[in-house]
Formats: sequence, C-alpha cells, structure tokens
Amino acid sequence: MKKIKVASETETKRLAEKLAQALRPASVVTLTGDLGVGKTTFTKGFGQGLGVKRTINSPTFTIVKSYSAEIPLHHIDAYRLEDSDEDIGFDEYFTDQAITVVEWPQFIDLFLPEERLEILIERLEDDSRLITLNPIGSYYENVCEELIR
Repeated sequence: MKKIKVASETETKRLAEKLAQALRPASVVTLTGDLGVGKTTFTKGFGQGLGVKRTINSPTFTIVKSYSAEIPLHHIDAYRLEDSDEDIGFDEYFTDQAITVVEWPQFIDLFLPEERLEILIERLEDDSRLITLNPIGSYYENVCEELIR
C-alpha cells in the first residue's frame, strides 16, 4: 500500500491525472471514501489525464457515464446499488478498451475484477486528504511504483 497526502483539489486532480496516464485500456480503479471526500474530484482529474473534453460529474442517478478520449473512460457510481445484486453488464465495462473508475465499489464487489487498483480517500483534520493506493495484481503494483517515482 502507498499513502499520499494531498493538500488541495488541484493536487488531487494532478495525482489522478498522472495515474490515468500510467494506466492501459481495460484497467479498473475503485474509489472508496465518505460522501464529499473527493471521489468525483479525483475522477475529474483522471478524465483530464485521459484527454476527456466533456465535463465529468457524478453518475449517481444514471449509474454509468462513458466519456470519449484516446482511451475512453467509464465512470460508475454504485451508490444507488446498495442492497442490490443487479448486474448491469459490469463485465462489459471492465473488459473493453476503456478504463473504468468505480465509486462506492463495496456495493458491487461481487462483480469487480479480481485484479484492480483500490483507492481510499480520507479527509484529514486540516482538510487535506490522505490517498491510499492498494494495488491488487502485479500490473497495478508496477503502476503504483511508477506513480510514486
């Protein structure tokens, strides 16, 4: 696990942008953290790193939004799927040539790929954030090593 402290939204977006540029198609990143901690802010920076031109916002009511870029981005917000075992075709999102970011992954953990990059975002007392990267699989371990350098 790697821990990174960021002091602002700008630093959060910059980290996410750098991460996006290090990933390949069919990568899956999960974002866990309390409401309002910055999961969507992270995803906005991530989209910038991929070259997404459209405004990225939370797909809470639509569950999934897809964005065009050189490597497309699927943004899944599973918050409304708590206590549901409905599969809305997650495997198709996780295995195509896009990168998928999942907010509230604990609500669809049965459908998540075994290998992925889990990210926990926590609010600290000084309103900065602690971002913990938990790579699952050697590919994601290598990506995290590159990111920290």
